[in-house]
Amino acid sequence: MSSLDPGTLVEGCVIVTGGGSGIGRAIAERLARCGAPVAVMDVLSDGGKETVDVIARAGGRAIFLEGDVSRWADVDATVGAAVQQLGPLGTMVNAAGILDGYATADEMSPAVWERVIAIDLSGTFYGAKRALGEMLPRGRGRIINIASVAGLVGDGGGAAYVSAKHGVVGLTKRMATTYAPLGITVNAICPGPIATGLRPNSARLLGSDAPPMRGIGGDDAAIRAIVPAGRRGTVEEVAAAAQFLASEAAGYVTGTTMVVDGGWVAR
Repeated sequence: MSSLDPGTLVEGCVIVTGGGSGIGRAIAERLARCGAPVAVMDVLSDGGKETVDVIARAGGRAIFLEGDVSRWADVDATVGAAVQQLGPLGTMVNAAGILDGYATADEMSPAVWERVIAIDLSGTFYGAKRALGEMLPRGRGRIINIASVAGLVGDGGGAAYVSAKHGVVGLTKRMATTYAPLGITVNAICPGPIATGLRPNSARLLGSDAPPMRGIGGDDAAIRAIVPAGRRGTVEEVAAAAQFLASEAAGYVTGTTMVVDGGWVAR
């Protein structure tokens, strides 16, 4: 296999935050099938352990590490444990995130704002920052941030979600320009409406503060109206993009926002 084959991942283990469900799980499973040892980090232990079980049954190597990405101490400890158990870090995938139910600024509670920003934006920063601590001494690595079309347009979510995902896109670009000379690529994936369990998981994590989970993601007619492809995307389609960005073939790709949205933002 050529060193530029997209199936050849950069050397080292993979850490996937939010790997217990949805896009994070699909990425963890796909990169494990490519031969990488994978650490799954999630605040919801049931889903995280299930992902590890799926990978193990398929012949891959994976561990589960419980943690909340909105807490620096959790991220720091998780990355340290992953490297200790699986070896040097090759790829960090920051996939943990929650929705805000398309809540507008006037109706959104401060608690929801703070929690969404803490997980979606601060959690991405913490994951990337901690990964850099492992990657910079080695002079190589891949950081992949899961943003959203909500990071590119103004009506892809509520006030907190859109703000957080725009922040992820900006953070990705700033980090990419800083660390490209040092051998580290930083990219974002911007999925459109994808079939996942993100809505119920978001409500579970927000608890009594959770607003109704509105928005086009729960409305098939709205998806057909706004997405030229006329359907939801799949987690496997997003995972395929992550596989490329984690591969040796993507060594000259950095600072990009890879859109996987069926044509939504191209309208």
